[in-house]
Amino acid sequence: MYVFGDSLVDVGNNNYLELSLIKADFPYNGIDYPGGRATGRFSNGKNAADFLAEKVGLPSGAPYLGQPNGVFVKGVSFASEGAGIFNTTDETLIKHTIPLAHQLGHFSTVRQRLAKELGSNLQDHLSKSLFPVVIGSNDIINYFKTGSDASQKYSPQQYVTLMVSSFKELLKTVNYLSDPFQTQGMYGLGAHKFVVTGIALIGCAPKVRYTSPTGECNKDVNYWAKKYNDELTTMLHELKSELKEFQYSYFDTYGVFTEFIQSPATYGSMTQNPLAVDWENSGPSFLARRLRCFVQREVITFSGTCTILRRQLLAFSLICFGEVQEIIHSP
Repeated sequence: MYVFGDSLVDVGNNNYLELSLIKADFPYNGIDYPGGRATGRFSNGKNAADFLAEKVGLPSGAPYLGQPNGVFVKGVSFASEGAGIFNTTDETLIKHTIPLAHQLGHFSTVRQRLAKELGSNLQDHLSKSLFPVVIGSNDIINYFKTGSDASQKYSPQQYVTLMVSSFKELLKTVNYLSDPFQTQGMYGLGAHKFVVTGIALIGCAPKVRYTSPTGECNKDVNYWAKKYNDELTTMLHELKSELKEFQYSYFDTYGVFTEFIQSPATYGSMTQNPLAVDWENSGPSFLARRLRCFVQREVITFSGTCTILRRQLLAFSLICFGEVQEIIHSP
């Protein structure tokens, strides 16, 4: 399993970025992970990539930057907290991350090593591997930040459409003349089986709600997150028609969290509390954001700060795995 994405599936890559302050290397991250210590996962325990791997019987993969010279026949994670579809997403000195195009560059490097290791069996290996891609939330959040460059250049509709078209190019076979870091899309490098997730109700994320005087969800952010999901599903359907061996399972994150928030009792004793985050200081500036996940395990909360074990286990256990199993076992 070769994993791409942001904090929902980062298993520790950001810990190896010396300039980055976006790290999950402090308590209570990892408190419910085997060993009870922070591993670089932005969660109190296992994250979405771990649960997906367990469900389909594959290793979740080590962080690529932890073994940059590795071959990774059994898979690896390129995911990075703060990453986005666009290279500019959170990529400043103080918020150093690995955007999706650069993650793809790392995969291209790994593919070269796999070619030496596997020889003529390379394409068979890649065609049977699973490629989860969890991305897009940071792009939307950053667009709606006060004074963002993107909001000055594009309308929300233009921006969402550009997100989807850029993502499509990263998925398929394409030359990136403007980005020397990588030269082909995932499919062009041999990936055939994908799990692609939509964006959740990120207008209800704690760091977004904090900017509201009333603490309410940002309806505009949620609206455009949903619009992105709509265009994303259309794009994936198009790729299925355009690329002969392209297979995918789409995970409706937005729908899952809508259901959790509206009907929490359906999923056990979960508490409807999207603001279950403890701020160490008085504001949401990144220097103040050394967050502590609440120790209580049955809270609905959102990515971008910390993620709660029970939420992810329920989400990835109840929905989509049957379809993923079909993809894995298909020719």
